Amino acid sequence: MSEQSLNNISLTARVLGAAFYYSPSAIQDIVTLLSSNAWVESWPYESLELKQSIATELAIIETENESLDEAYQRLFIGPYALPSPPWGSVWLDNEKVLFGDSTVQLRDWMQQNKIDIHLAQNEPEDHIGLLFMMVAWVAENCPSKLPELLADHILPWSFLYLDKLQQNADFLFYTGLAKLANYSLISWQRDLNMHEFTVV
Repeated sequence: MSEQSLNNISLTARVLGAAFYYSPSAIQDIVTLLSSNAWVESWPYESLELKQSIATELAIIETENESLDEAYQRLFIGPYALPSPPWGSVWLDNEKVLFGDSTVQLRDWMQQNKIDIHLAQNEPEDHIGLLFMMVAWVAENCPSKLPELLADHILPWSFLYLDKLQQNADFLFYTGLAKLANYSLISWQRDLNMHEFTVV
């Protein structure tokens, strides 16, 4: 894989990871970038027309009823049931629980590959935002492990999650973010010569 392809994966994964994981008020620079058209020409994946369509959705950072921070709270924190929970084990574990078997498998994989992320609190490592940031780190530090990370720990559930987020977000910024992540994941697979994963 070319250095440019790895740089593209690293950059896009880092932006997506932060946008999914951190509250908007904590990542103002990224929110400002995504909610403008400034990213469209430099984002390395998909057609200009498609990216401009997504940019139109990302530009909506406030509605009559809800701010971006309030939407983030509703979609990623709670206190009520999340319309599309961002943790892999909720989608992969038979009992749909946090810290399920798939989380344990991810932790084992991280330990085997000496990947250590420092979390501020005891939370599952299989949050979609954390996983995207892990993709960036792996692309930069051990790119040969990228197909394994994607195939075993991200792709089996991420398209279903992103599809549900698009359907249930009820806030255009996060609908657009889910679309951008979806198309970027497909592009990463293509760059890595991986078979496409489909939702059954």
